[in-house]
Amino acid sequence: MQGFIKTQETTLLLGIKEVTREIRTDDSLNIVKENDWVIEEQAIAIIYNGISHAVMMATPCDLFDFVIGFSLSESIIEKPKDILDYDIKYTEQGIEVELNISSRLFSALKHKRRSLLGNSGCGLCGVESLEQTIKNRKELTISKRIGFKVIQCALTQFGQQQTLNQKTGSVHAAAYCSKYTGNIIAIREDVGRHNALDKLLGALANKNLENSEYEQGFILVSSRASYEMVDKTIASGLNHLVSISAATSKAITWAQQHNLHLIGFASPQRQVTYTKY
Repeated sequence: MQGFIKTQETTLLLGIKEVTREIRTDDSLNIVKENDWVIEEQAIAIIYNGISHAVMMATPCDLFDFVIGFSLSESIIEKPKDILDYDIKYTEQGIEVELNISSRLFSALKHKRRSLLGNSGCGLCGVESLEQTIKNRKELTISKRIGFKVIQCALTQFGQQQTLNQKTGSVHAAAYCSKYTGNIIAIREDVGRHNALDKLLGALANKNLENSEYEQGFILVSSRASYEMVDKTIASGLNHLVSISAATSKAITWAQQHNLHLIGFASPQRQVTYTKY
């Protein structure tokens, strides 16, 4: 069965659009018209002190969480309060998020020169040399691995809390879960896996959680565990990343070097641990 989008009707919920589609089940002229939901994907320009730094393809919801998480992951800011002011502008071409940061941070940013155009699956788009792909991250404190049943509990809630994916079937999610119960504390969704994680990390950082409270959680993602997903987790200071898919070789090496517990193929029946401490 194939769906053909004919006309865009309306946006009823943030991040998704309702469309009319034609469905054909065979080569006959029998056509059924139905309304359906599709995820929004727009160009999001991230601008610091008037200079465009990145244009990412993303779902236009939780944008402030997104730019905070992106800025922290890229080491552009050190904490959310480093963003002195911000403005979101909606244009025909996409969305501009303008951030004002201190002259000290902006000067450091100009030396990085990572002006990029990133699609929704982009991890290292825009870097100009191999040296820029290796980031200076502190090793995490070695911790005890979370329990099998805790991850099971998180997995049972994961799909139920993905509101956008339930409507569209085309969205990634990143969740922050309790290390002790597995209950999902926060979740963010986006058409891009990196964006979903940035949104989650931005939301957590903006809540100003105490260190003890923050460290009581772990991250669960709906995508593969790539190098960039591991690196963002390390940058956040959290020491567990759980994925429902596989990990890449670079992700495993980077996790091992920084004491990150990396768990893949997470399901109610089976979990693969890639690192050991």
